[in-house]
Amino acid sequence: MKRVQELVDTALGCFDADLVLKNGQVFNVFTGQFTKGDVAIVNGYIAGIGQYNGRKEIDVTDKYITPGFIDGHVHMESAMVSPAQFACTIVPNGTTTIIADPHEIANVAGIEGIRYMLSATEQLALNVYIMLPSCVPATQLEHSGAVLTAKDLAEFIQHPRVLGLGEMMDYPGVLGKSETVFEKIRLAGGKLVDGHAPGLTGKDLTAYIAAGICSDHECVTPEEATERLAQGMYVMLREGSAARNLLQLLPAVNQYTVNRCLFATDDRHPEDLLEEGHINYLVKLAVAAGTDLAWVLQMATINAANYFRLDDLGAVAPGYRADLLVFDNLTDWQPRMVFKDGQLAAENGKSLFMNFFVDDKWVRNMLYLGDLDRGKLRIPAHSSCARVIGLVPHQLVTTALELAMPVVQGEFVPDHSRDIVKLVVWERHKGTGQVGVGLLQGLGLKNGAIASTIAHDSHNLVVVGTNDDDIMLAIKEIEHIQGGLVITAQGQIMGSLSLPLAGLMTDQEIGVVQQQLAVLHQIARSLGVKAEYDPFMTLAFLSLPVIPALKLTDQGLVDVTAFQLVSVSV
Repeated sequence: MKRVQELVDTALGCFDADLVLKNGQVFNVFTGQFTKGDVAIVNGYIAGIGQYNGRKEIDVTDKYITPGFIDGHVHMESAMVSPAQFACTIVPNGTTTIIADPHEIANVAGIEGIRYMLSATEQLALNVYIMLPSCVPATQLEHSGAVLTAKDLAEFIQHPRVLGLGEMMDYPGVLGKSETVFEKIRLAGGKLVDGHAPGLTGKDLTAYIAAGICSDHECVTPEEATERLAQGMYVMLREGSAARNLLQLLPAVNQYTVNRCLFATDDRHPEDLLEEGHINYLVKLAVAAGTDLAWVLQMATINAANYFRLDDLGAVAPGYRADLLVFDNLTDWQPRMVFKDGQLAAENGKSLFMNFFVDDKWVRNMLYLGDLDRGKLRIPAHSSCARVIGLVPHQLVTTALELAMPVVQGEFVPDHSRDIVKLVVWERHKGTGQVGVGLLQGLGLKNGAIASTIAHDSHNLVVVGTNDDDIMLAIKEIEHIQGGLVITAQGQIMGSLSLPLAGLMTDQEIGVVQQQLAVLHQIARSLGVKAEYDPFMTLAFLSLPVIPALKLTDQGLVDVTAFQLVSVSV
């Protein structure tokens, strides 16, 4: 009650504010207009906009003030750095609130991964809300580090920063009325359930929405987005690193639909975060494409706050939290100043807050490969024709090829003349020794092996290589560094990046991580990897058995269309 009284007294002009931003052009999310005024702040909240005095005043004449930006759906783990380092990267770009789905670390560490994410984000100068992972594992065609049921998730559902259930990828389970899926939806109760339904349309989409699913971030065409908006869904316009859909979806945004559209990054990698930015990059893209400025800023702020029922976020207005951005102009969208709860959190692109200690022992040393038996790399040939995964440039989908392949001593071997190499997925959570082996065409790798423990969604160890010697060396080095990225060639370790936090993240600064990644990319290019493929991003999605047509898991080759395991031999 004391806070309310102080806000009222300050709004009336009875007392000076703690801080006043003087003479700014303030964006009003409710009217869509900029108006000149002072922003008065008390105890981290906005008391009023108008003419005010403060114990501290900052002159922002000729500058623009907006609410802090909100990311409606993000996997922090994709940045490969700890939550604290992630915050140090995105807050200077103007993001003051994220809705995170810790799906990646939960597939490795289960409930301990969720606990870690909640703990590691407790004291950040960033609002971090959580949507509980709904599909761990994503499918039954792979082995993950955990299986999370509704009973497991019940521990977290009443946490004040848990807003509901994360992306419900198992739309077949929803449509098939799976009791396991329905238990999770019921667990959400009055909270939200995010969707994930690429390509779903017609009555199937209607039934999916009828189950209580409120949003989707997987639209790739304006027609998909419009169909969802017409049935009451919120649509997240996504611009990540792997999936870039924002510009294609903008035609679905109009005066009637804009208030149910918001921005999301989903997965954004270090290079893109450092070179492009975060939600401010989406704002820049949308504005440059000719979208109404007011609509863009609403999608970046109040629309997300409204969807997620964050009633004191997303606006520069009385009673709202003082999460504010100050811009020199409305073209480059790089904030001059970022205020979090009325405190200056970043200035001129640099964060001003300190890290804090987080107990991360529960997400370290999580690599258990079992017996490293070289014989597991064999691909038995029961015919002379093999199923081969064909890469498609700039796409997550693959093609299902059937090719005559060389056979040596009863097994298929790579064919370098046709750019066909060996692909391996090694179970890394329980030490089961389960290994899937297949063939891949199109990467361009002419020598050596590339390995990674970032492999959606179960994050087993994935390796691509031209020969078994370098593949085994890469596997052993991954075991030595307890997860990360490794490149080998001609019996030598050419480079590596250790990711000791669940094999997904490091606590190093993101700039250091990006420098190491750049070196690894140079090495991969020198070994022949084609320019159209990011070697590690490509590997990360070759084990995802929900995107057509052929993928490989630790259980073997998956025909995604038929949703079943198939033999490499035709």
